Parts: sequence; structure tokens; C-alpha cells
Amino acid sequence: MRIHTEQKPFCCDLCGKRFRRKSYVKTHMRIHTGEKPFCCDLCGKSFRQTSTLKTHMGFHTGQNPVCCNICGQSFSQKSNLNTHLRIHTGQKPFCCDLCGQSFSQKSYLNTHMGIHTGQKPFCCDLCGQSFSQKAYLKKHMISHTRHKPFCCDICGKSFSRKYDVRKHIRIHAEQKPFCCDLCGKGFSQNAHLNMHKRIHTGEKPFCCDLCGIRFIQKSSLNRHIRIHTGQKPFRCDLCGQS
Repeated sequence: MRIHTEQKPFCCDLCGKRFRRKSYVKTHMRIHTGEKPFCCDLCGKSFRQTSTLKTHMGFHTGQNPVCCNICGQSFSQKSNLNTHLRIHTGQKPFCCDLCGQSFSQKSYLNTHMGIHTGQKPFCCDLCGQSFSQKAYLKKHMISHTRHKPFCCDICGKSFSRKYDVRKHIRIHAEQKPFCCDLCGKGFSQNAHLNMHKRIHTGEKPFCCDLCGIRFIQKSSLNRHIRIHTGQKPFRCDLCGQS
């Protein structure tokens, strides 16, 4: 009945968050204490909840019983599949109150908010570069190690993440599961589709702080910035002209 009444009588003493059940408070407290009592027997990684451990075990066993009927990608949980399906449907239920941009996942919205707040709490110990999300820092750290253990069986190109290999394979297979609703053009990656849609909408989210010109892609903005800085990173080995 508390689901219908939205009654949440149990409160966390540390942050004030409220819950319907006392057991939820107990699980929540592990965020503050750092307690992770549920441990994986195979790799030793520990978790706050048994459900998270169960999901994690799917990575070791390869058990992904829930499958997307559009692109064939499989998942260990139905909730993950439902989130994934928004890529195909274009559904973006999470909206930024400041600029109106919408996202398919709440985590993407939280990351986006860092653009407005400028908050980048995750810092690289090697070069000092900071990031708004821990995942971005982890990806950045690979640039220092240059470790690329995952290899394409077709062309031999290597990647730092297994996920990147899966995306790359679509180039060889000519698989383009992400399709534009307006013109029908297909893409191998959802990021490329989102970038393409800006052609139709006229959206240019990347703005030059110096002159105000806007761009569809961040890479285009980075190239433009060189006009102001005078940076010429591409040098001829024969005559030295850059």
C-alpha cells in the first residue's frame, strides 16, 4: 500500500533519504559505510547487494538470457534490455531542466549536468586531467598504458575494450542497426546516429567561447579552436611546414 500512498516512513540518519521498508535503509547505509558483504568467488569483487552480485556472475558464466530482437545484443537482466531498447526507439525520458536536452538514461543526464556545473571530481594522477565521471577517467588511463588486449579477428586492429571490438565488427559485417527516422540512413553506432540527427534538427551544441560560432561535433570545435590559438599540429617531415 505504501507504493500507492508513496508513504516512506524509514529515513537515513546521514543523508535524509526516505524508504518504504526498513530493509531498504539497511542496504542504503552501505553506500555511506562502504560495506560490500557479497563477494564473487571467481574474481573476488564485492558488492553491496546480492542482486548486483547475481548480475555480475553473468559476466563469468556468459549467461545473458534476455535478447534484443532488433540488433541481437543480449543482457543478463530485463531492466538492462529495456534501457537498451531506447537506443532503437529514440525514447529519452530524462530531461535537463537547464537546457532542455534529453537522455535515454538517468546516468547520462547526471554526466551531462557536469557541463553546467563544471564539476570534474575524478582526476588523473599522471597528467592532472580531470573528468566528470569515473568511467571517463578509466578510459583516459588507457591512453597512458596503450594496452589494447582485444583484437579484431578479421583485420587485426586492436582495442582497449571488448565493447569497442563489437562496435568495430559491424564495419566488416556492414551491420547498421541504428536507423534515422527522418531519412532512413543507417549507422553502425548509436553515437553516429545522434550526430547525424543534428543535420535535420539544426542543433549545434558545441560553442566556441572566443567567437561564439557553434558546431554539430566536438571534433569540429576542436579544429576551429586552432584558428584562435594558432596551433598547427600536423608537420611535413620533408620541409617542416605545419
